[in-house]
Amino acid sequence: MSDIAHRFPENPLLMPKDLHPSSADLQIISLLNPGVFTFKGKIWLLVRVAESIAQKEGVIFFPVINEMGKVEIIEIPLNDPDLVATDARIIQYKGLDYLTTLSHLRLLCSDDGIRFYDPEGYSSLFGSGILEQFGIEDARVSKLDDKYYITYTAVSSNGVGVGLRTTKDWKNFESQSMIFPPHNKDCAIFEEKINGKFYALHRPSSPQIGGNFIWLAESPDGIYWGNHQFLVGTRKGLWDSARVGAGAAPIKTDKGWLEIYHGANAEHQYCLGAFLMDLENPSKVIARTLEPIMMPQENYELSGFFGYVVFTNGHIVEGDKLTIYYGAADEFVCGAYFSITEILSKLIPEF
Repeated sequence: MSDIAHRFPENPLLMPKDLHPSSADLQIISLLNPGVFTFKGKIWLLVRVAESIAQKEGVIFFPVINEMGKVEIIEIPLNDPDLVATDARIIQYKGLDYLTTLSHLRLLCSDDGIRFYDPEGYSSLFGSGILEQFGIEDARVSKLDDKYYITYTAVSSNGVGVGLRTTKDWKNFESQSMIFPPHNKDCAIFEEKINGKFYALHRPSSPQIGGNFIWLAESPDGIYWGNHQFLVGTRKGLWDSARVGAGAAPIKTDKGWLEIYHGANAEHQYCLGAFLMDLENPSKVIARTLEPIMMPQENYELSGFFGYVVFTNGHIVEGDKLTIYYGAADEFVCGAYFSITEILSKLIPEF
């Protein structure tokens, strides 16, 4: 089965070997799921950089941020009976979950949208405080007026929630701490107020009743959120049967607010789809794609740190042309073009 994505022939655009680790003690394991924005006439990525320490035989190491804000390396023998290490991404030790990598957000920019480089004078964003001790991940960037809103996944032993930082110049940041408590992620703020209110998509999760569904929230100020409403759920037997989550900020079209979202099945294979919300009442879903608009099919999407994954939380809109930047196989950053008109033609009305 084919999809409607036009992948960059230059893919992958970024690989772990293309960047330097944040410190000499760490190595970059993977690059994932960049937030995307334009600034000073350039295209910028806020890339999730996942790092760890070189492993030794018989021992597993993983980094965390301690109470002093410094990276601390935890070491556990592989034969420890309290260790469960069957997943490349998460380990469990003495009943507690830890990530095998520690992520931060790296700013990169490009003049042509293909070749990205480290800009001078701009710093990376790192986890800060007890609620981000396992790192910060998967940023989404929304611009309202002259301010950029950066939502990201904040990970700690207390759970996974949504953090928010704002900036006007990408050098000075104001932290709003955690705006959606655990367990929540995949938060994308609309880039326009509706009837004077901020709106955002988010993904609360329940392992028992309910599931990994997309919800809608509203706010008077972009910081305090309420009036939460269920929006989009999983679909049994389809490519998005196990979980769904928002991509980047919804795209305003004359048909409605178009959202590119990710879905996964029980085998943890991630594809992209789309749905459409009413312009004046985004809690009303008008239509949704039945088949994915993009699915893993290239070698760099099928094989990597965690294969069979295409995942986006960043794009650029230029008329009918939608350029998404996406994470492939949880290891590479890639790009693809779409026609917004073509995506809209794939939508099926919701009843």
